[in-house]
Amino acid sequence: MRMLILSQYYPPETGAPQNRLHELALRLQKRGMEVSVLTAMPNYPKMEIFEGYRDKRFVRENIDGIEVYRSRIFVKKSSSIFLRLLNYFSFTWTSFWTGLRKVPDFDVIMVESPPLFLGMSAYALARRKNARMIFNVSDLWPESAEKLGLVTNKFFLKMATWLEEFLYRKADLITGQTMGIVENIKGRFPEKKVYWLPNGVDLTNFDPSKIDSNWRSENGIAEEELVLLYAGIIGHAQGLGLILKAASQLKDVPVRFVLVGDGPVKPELLKLKKELSVDNVTFFDPVTKTEIPQIVKAADAAIIPLKKLPLFEGAIPSKIFENLAMKTPIILGVDGEARGLFIEEGQAGVFFEPENVDDLVAAVRDILRDRSSLKEMGENGRKYVELKFNRNTIAESFAQEVTSLRS
Repeated sequence: MRMLILSQYYPPETGAPQNRLHELALRLQKRGMEVSVLTAMPNYPKMEIFEGYRDKRFVRENIDGIEVYRSRIFVKKSSSIFLRLLNYFSFTWTSFWTGLRKVPDFDVIMVESPPLFLGMSAYALARRKNARMIFNVSDLWPESAEKLGLVTNKFFLKMATWLEEFLYRKADLITGQTMGIVENIKGRFPEKKVYWLPNGVDLTNFDPSKIDSNWRSENGIAEEELVLLYAGIIGHAQGLGLILKAASQLKDVPVRFVLVGDGPVKPELLKLKKELSVDNVTFFDPVTKTEIPQIVKAADAAIIPLKKLPLFEGAIPSKIFENLAMKTPIILGVDGEARGLFIEEGQAGVFFEPENVDDLVAAVRDILRDRSSLKEMGENGRKYVELKFNRNTIAESFAQEVTSLRS
């Protein structure tokens, strides 16, 4: 079976969807599928086309045995909603023509949403190529954009909702990254097959027994400091100002907050750090995929926050898996599904109320009083993701589901 994965985001970019889709592609190919990828010229998160891809209309390359086809995309550094939409629509247009003219025929096309509009390209390609369409939902859009206040135009939201519902109806299979997403779509479209395709972790690459880390000493962080890590996109949904505000209340204790990554909110956080005069917060630029395990191993715990919205009660931030695989417990500021899985069932960390600075401060002080609890929670976390979120197991089950589409 030949599968095309259509996604605006893919390595060498770093990030959750990039990593998740590439790892899935590798595992599906090992199980006998012929997998290729149609994506954009890499530019995320700095919104600049990477060196080596600039001024090119089309690129074909091979990444770890996966054939990757790239088309042009409009990129502009700006927070303007209009320019962001132009970014999405430009790739929707170029991906269709590239897929039609440059990509060999395929049996199944799997499209990653968001961006929602890319579903139009996938639907058109599926029709032209006589292929099945899998609509993979990693975030409920436009609902999330509306709840976050990123899109407020009522007409646009109405049209986006119409498109969302149209694509759900036309998909041969809908996959959801969390059970919350799956149940939401099932509730609205009970006649459709909706499959849970969770994120997971490569337990071989994220194995603390095989990784040595001198990251703390290399960056001048004292051994007695409690290192609390946030590594990922520094965006609107995470509400990361909470970390700096908590740090300002914890200047009297040996704790260091480490934020690794980039994103649209980073300039605001750097400004807030200066305003609050917090010396116990350190920012680092994004790192490569191979560097992440060393940083995670150097941390005592990882902070996983999201804003306090009903929308996020069904969210499972992808960074949870890698931290737990490395036996790094989590301080989770996400209620709902994630709390139920990783705190209550997995016993792999502690919970604090989302966006509640005082609750986060209290959680950190509790850990400082009993740092030995971190080891037990770390061990629990590794066992839990081994049992439920092993990428090999996830891919095996999904491969069977995809194969059934052509039967």
